[in-house]
Amino acid sequence: MRDTSLGLQTPRSFCVSEPHRLLCAGPPETTMSPRVLAYVLLLSVLLTCSLSLEDEDEDYEDVTVSQMLAPKAQDTGATQILNQLLKEYDKKLRPDIGVRPTVVDVGLLVNSIGPVSSINMEYQIDIIFAQTWTDSRLSYNGTMKRLTLNSNMVGLIWLPDTIFRNSKNADSHWITTPNQLLRIWNNGRILYTLRLTINAECQLQLHNFPMDEHSCPLIFSSYGYPRDEMIYKWRKNSVEAADQKSWRLYQFDFMGLRNTTDVIKTTAGEYVLMTVYFDLSRRMGYFTIQTYIPCILTVVLSWVSFWIKKDATPARTALGITTVLTMTTLSSVARTSLPRVSYITAMDLFVTVCFLFVFAALMEYAALNYYSNSARAPSCREPKRSNYSVLDVRPPHAVIALHNSLYWQDFEDACAYDCLDGKDCRSFFCCFEECKGGGWRRGRVHLDLLDLDAYSRVFFPTSFLLFNIVYWVGYLYL
Repeated sequence: MRDTSLGLQTPRSFCVSEPHRLLCAGPPETTMSPRVLAYVLLLSVLLTCSLSLEDEDEDYEDVTVSQMLAPKAQDTGATQILNQLLKEYDKKLRPDIGVRPTVVDVGLLVNSIGPVSSINMEYQIDIIFAQTWTDSRLSYNGTMKRLTLNSNMVGLIWLPDTIFRNSKNADSHWITTPNQLLRIWNNGRILYTLRLTINAECQLQLHNFPMDEHSCPLIFSSYGYPRDEMIYKWRKNSVEAADQKSWRLYQFDFMGLRNTTDVIKTTAGEYVLMTVYFDLSRRMGYFTIQTYIPCILTVVLSWVSFWIKKDATPARTALGITTVLTMTTLSSVARTSLPRVSYITAMDLFVTVCFLFVFAALMEYAALNYYSNSARAPSCREPKRSNYSVLDVRPPHAVIALHNSLYWQDFEDACAYDCLDGKDCRSFFCCFEECKGGGWRRGRVHLDLLDLDAYSRVFFPTSFLLFNIVYWVGYLYL
């Protein structure tokens, strides 16, 4: 700008831009016009916005670069390997067909066992079933020694046709994804695992119930390939059990497991049969509380009638009938936890014997009441006499007033004959108090049925105690 009035050249103003601000300099005494000031402010705002956008673009580019790193090359390599392996692969044919049998190594991890149903003769088991074999068609060359794949790959390769022969029904787990694992090594070795829940049949032998022990099997084999085409083998440490805290063996204790290998012959050929036995021992706590103790107490309760007077007929009859009905109920309840087997179990024997003891206690009072009402002095007819005078009045049996010994000898024999005639005591027992005397008494035992309660107080507890000793020793230790 030139000053026309003075003819002098005035110094020009200049501006310097710095980040986020614009610095302008001019003549010290020159005032900036409002239009120029507006332009300067607008230019500073535009420069600030452009700088912030450049910073955001730099951050975005960094994030994008960090997310697009090297794994893409590895994914591409694994995809190429799988595509190359499956290009000419036929999953309908087993490995080494026509050359040698396929060897499958198997293993089990037992997650849980139970519950065991005695009525249905079955048990439930949750396992992880592992099979390992070699398929040379799936060997490859590459930097990756192992490919870990999910269930999508399972249907694309050959798998063993393993079946569980004693399974009633089985379920595989599909939540949240199919519980299957497939691993392929570069030498063609394949590991295939899956999780199964199986209801397997177990034929329980209940002769010693509830003190029984069982070996429940889990049997599997190939369905279509005989022994000359497929062979199963147990791996080292092939059967393992997980923590038993979550097992549902409510009535059993887990004693251990063992595995065997057998060969079964069928019309279709010989098949390799793999079996795992789970040894179980039943706990007696439930049945002791629900059956054994109530039966013993009911039998003891029936003995109370031996201490009740024989004249108290309503009391003793009610007690006997009540105990008999109680034993009948206990017997019915005990059978609800058992299948309808045709043989006698240990519990059936115990309950039956207890029922017989209770019933015998009731019959004891019936016999006592009958003989108490029918007991009377025996009638003794007077013998014929020829050498002594006839007596008009027969003396009492306990009074001896005559001196004719021949008369009293004939009288005693006649009385004894009448006492024994037609009675059960003819051979060994005398049933009436009046029959204790006489020559027929020699070598015989006198049993007074009126003292039957006194005999029962000793006989019933003693015999029941002996039965319990024989029962528990025989079933628990023999």
